[in-house]
Amino acid sequence: MTLCPRPSAPRRVLAAALAGTLVLGHLTPLQAQQTSRRPAANAKVTVNFVNADIEAVSRAMAAIIKRQILVDPRVRGQMTLYSEQPLSEREAFLNYLSVLRGLGFTVVDVAGLLKVVPEAEAKLQTGTVSVGNVVRNGDQILTQVFPLKHENVNNLVTVLRPLITPNNTINANPGNNTLVITDYADNLQRLARIIAALDTPASTDVEVIPVKHGSASDLAPMVQRFADSSAGGTPGAPAAMAGGVSVMADPRTNSLLVRAPNAARLAVVRNVIDKLDRPGPAGGPAGNIYVVYLKNADATRLATVLRSAYGAGGGGSAGGNTGGTSPGLGATTASGGVSAGLGGQSAGGASTQSTSPVSASASPSTGGFVQADPATNALIITAPEPVYRQLRAVIDQLDARRAQVYVESMIVKMDANQAAEFGFQWQGLLGKNGDRYGVVAGTNYSANSGAGSNLVTLSTSNATTGISLGAGLNVGLIQAINGVYTLGALARFLESSTGANILSTPNLVALDNEEAKIVIGQNVPFITGSFTNTGSNNGSANPFQTIERKDVGLTLRIKPQIGENGTVRMQIYQENSSVIAGTTSSSAGPSTEKSSIETSVVVDDGQIMVLGGLLKDEYTDGEDRVPGLASIPVFGNLFKAQNRKRIKTNLLVFLRPVVMRTQEDANALTLDRYDMIRARQQDGQPKPSSVLGINEAPVLPEQRRGERATPLSPPAPTQGR
Repeated sequence: MTLCPRPSAPRRVLAAALAGTLVLGHLTPLQAQQTSRRPAANAKVTVNFVNADIEAVSRAMAAIIKRQILVDPRVRGQMTLYSEQPLSEREAFLNYLSVLRGLGFTVVDVAGLLKVVPEAEAKLQTGTVSVGNVVRNGDQILTQVFPLKHENVNNLVTVLRPLITPNNTINANPGNNTLVITDYADNLQRLARIIAALDTPASTDVEVIPVKHGSASDLAPMVQRFADSSAGGTPGAPAAMAGGVSVMADPRTNSLLVRAPNAARLAVVRNVIDKLDRPGPAGGPAGNIYVVYLKNADATRLATVLRSAYGAGGGGSAGGNTGGTSPGLGATTASGGVSAGLGGQSAGGASTQSTSPVSASASPSTGGFVQADPATNALIITAPEPVYRQLRAVIDQLDARRAQVYVESMIVKMDANQAAEFGFQWQGLLGKNGDRYGVVAGTNYSANSGAGSNLVTLSTSNATTGISLGAGLNVGLIQAINGVYTLGALARFLESSTGANILSTPNLVALDNEEAKIVIGQNVPFITGSFTNTGSNNGSANPFQTIERKDVGLTLRIKPQIGENGTVRMQIYQENSSVIAGTTSSSAGPSTEKSSIETSVVVDDGQIMVLGGLLKDEYTDGEDRVPGLASIPVFGNLFKAQNRKRIKTNLLVFLRPVVMRTQEDANALTLDRYDMIRARQQDGQPKPSSVLGINEAPVLPEQRRGERATPLSPPAPTQGR
């Protein structure tokens, strides 16, 4: 970097003369001095540099404006700067900046020091930052901050970016709605005028138009569609984005709130509303008939509520069919289940549920001045206009989108069983062949009968089926009696350990204040009765059994209620049952084991709560022994048998509710679970095989966020070999 200091008056004249001489060649020092001389204050200067070195011209310009100018070492080349008429200091400096810009260089102001740098580096080194109006001009690069009041900064970036030089930048800060632009001062002034013209209110002030004869809630959608279609835009598009008309209804004052981009559009909308707001034809004795199509609420339930609410005020009848009410969680039955009030489950188990409809079709709610049509989910109101307006305000408040609750439950079960057995049995016959009497001695314990049977049983069964020993280490001594080998002694050692770790995560989505149920398991038959006719001489005739099928597995029923502070109150019934192994072949039917929880809890949105569980630790032991002999040290182990058993059971149930108030929340959760199961399918692909013709397993199609879900098509059939 070359420093161009501010020289004294004699040196300024000499420097200018030398610069003119070195660059021009044919000029004398006196002519160069007269050309680039620094005159007195308020005087004019005449510059005349032809193919002069940039550093020499910058040195002469520093003498003219009385400020230091640094030249970057990367700035090389020659420049031509001249004027036919005398110029002021400011005009000469602006001409100097203009010539530098044409050569790809510029001047930046850093803490009062002027630096000549390449244009591409100016945005990184400029120290001049201003906010609001651009106060400078010329070809000097500055950084300007433009705060916007009405327009979105992201919209203006696409408009202004082509107007900025390629080496300079424009950035948007959506946080405080400001634009940060680094460019030449002259261009910044032009951009400031463009921004001022674009940063204007998108619409007029809000106009409140009272509706005298009609209903504001009925007129608002119609006027909005007309305004969108007349503007040539897409119906239903946001008015703020398209610069169109926005129409909203205020049921409390029966008024329309209108905002238009200009007064002319507002006048058109007012004219349309005035033509639509006319008194209708006279109705019958009961008044006019209105049809209100509901968006979210159930027409049958809402009709009952409106009749009851209006009847409580003494103005109408509350009669009519009240069908469509939903039963809540029922009471627990004697068997520990939930009565039919919870979910309508019949005594016949799930077979009836599989054949019955999901929800019975509601009949039309008749009677009174508010009737419901379930086929179109609409209300038919027969009432005068003032009554209809009052009811319409209530309908608009009740016909709102209801939130949903995603409930994730975790059932954790861990079992650990340990058992150990040790015993010694023996049988002996004292005597010899031909003796009339003999002595038989031995031990027989019941401790080993459950696992490997006792010694007497094994000796008896040897003659027909052979010896069948139990589990574990068995050390025995056999002897031949009358040509048959029998056990004479048996020592048994056994230690077993079993464990189970089960995790079940049933999940379901329930509407606010609506019950939901999920059942995962088996439908097991249970014998409830039998009949055999034994009165006939030929034996039994026409025997039969009555069987009842019941669901055995995991059941979760829940009814959530969302509070205002993000809390979720839930009525829960959870059951986990299974068939005990080895009891299916019993004549009385299989036996089941069951654990269930029925409770009401309050949980914050997204938090985990433990509902309950079981922590059980059991220990049992047993010992069979021969009195006296078993107490002998060491030798006494031959006269006793021992067993021990320890069982640990841990069962806990956790629950986590997540509130989904918008469709975006539901989409995020659905896509998360969708991607998870798709990843599991991709990880579970079979290994490629050239022998087996099936090398691909079904995989869900990929879903992109923000797009409408594609229908799930079945996988293409795989051709066999």
